Amino acid sequence: MEANRLFSLEGKVALVTGGAYGIGFAIGCALSEAGAKIAFNCRSSEHLEKALSDYAERGIDAKGFICDVTDDSQVNEMISGIRKDLGTVDILVNNAGIIKRIPMTEMGANDFREVVDIDLVAPFIMAKAVLPDMIEKGHGKIINICSMMSELGRETVSAYAAAKGGLKMLTKNIASEYGKYNIQCNGIGPGYIATPQTAPLRETQPDGSRHPFDSFIIAKTPAERWGTPNDLKGPAVFLASEASDFVNGHILYVDGGILAYIGKQP
Repeated sequence: MEANRLFSLEGKVALVTGGAYGIGFAIGCALSEAGAKIAFNCRSSEHLEKALSDYAERGIDAKGFICDVTDDSQVNEMISGIRKDLGTVDILVNNAGIIKRIPMTEMGANDFREVVDIDLVAPFIMAKAVLPDMIEKGHGKIINICSMMSELGRETVSAYAAAKGGLKMLTKNIASEYGKYNIQCNGIGPGYIATPQTAPLRETQPDGSRHPFDSFIIAKTPAERWGTPNDLKGPAVFLASEASDFVNGHILYVDGGILAYIGKQP
């Protein structure tokens, strides 16, 4: 097969959880640009309508669903709706997630459970819902959005790091258990990405200096910049396409080199 055809997603159905904005939206657009039909979920009608409009502005006829990905019955209903409207899911991107920055000794167990439910249990529920169709077809791609916190700890993110570390291992286990069906499960580990959610951490200070956290990230990143959602488009298409058919159980870190770098000498 010609190299450019290896990356084609023509005729494929892709589901991106949390695909209404940010990283999920960028990945949804990338998969569409490669030829896939796009479905996504969010948890409010407001976000749904805004996302449908944003996709339409880019010429993408995406199908949106209101669905809580921690609820088995809602997930199964969404998968049935996608099967009816678009066909069975060929590509699942488990992107939906939250973070709560709370020191561990101050964090309630319910807050910890909520992060783990959304960031780890939900990808299990989603994968479980799409795997039977993938097994029947003899192919499938599952992409879990992991994190540098799948490898590293940091102050105030105990629940997030625990969930993302677990997601890394869930990725490896799905690959181990279902690789024989020509199903590949891999992860993408974004570095620090410039999104509206991280904008306050990049604001110029009143004295004209960088935000302290912004300076910290630039100093820790060999690329000396934040990533953008577009930096994740190529890796997502690669892991969703036939180009990655013998890549399984791998976490692809898209972090500008942070995990390879000890940092600048003071």
